[in-house]
Amino acid sequence: MSRLTTAAMLLLAAGTAHAQQTPPAAHVTPLMTKALADYPGKEGVMITVEYPPGGESQVHQHNAHAFVYVLEGSIVMGVRGGKTVTLTPGQTFYEGPDDIHTVSRNASVTNPAKFLVVLMKNSGEPISKPVH
Repeated sequence: MSRLTTAAMLLLAAGTAHAQQTPPAAHVTPLMTKALADYPGKEGVMITVEYPPGGESQVHQHNAHAFVYVLEGSIVMGVRGGKTVTLTPGQTFYEGPDDIHTVSRNASVTNPAKFLVVLMKNSGEPISKPVH
């Protein structure tokens, strides 16, 4: 019985450790959405994304032109087939409509990070969609 109890405790501990390893999610704040009269069917969207320490996003796609500007902290960005880069305040990153955003995370496990994103996309389409 002692052996079963020990095995059960090890499984529980492993499950708890796995749950604790799930990175914190990003917090997205919509700032503005504006229809672009010169480009029928298109809109500009402005958001901020905040990563808590150790935070990251799942692999996703924007189906938009995405322009990123780092405001605070340091972030790691990368798209499929491209080079992964670490960005600090004042630096920028671009994602095209066909890019798969494979890496998007806070570079720090102790400090938060925040960045501004301007997206040019089809009106009414979601800002992003997960890619599996």
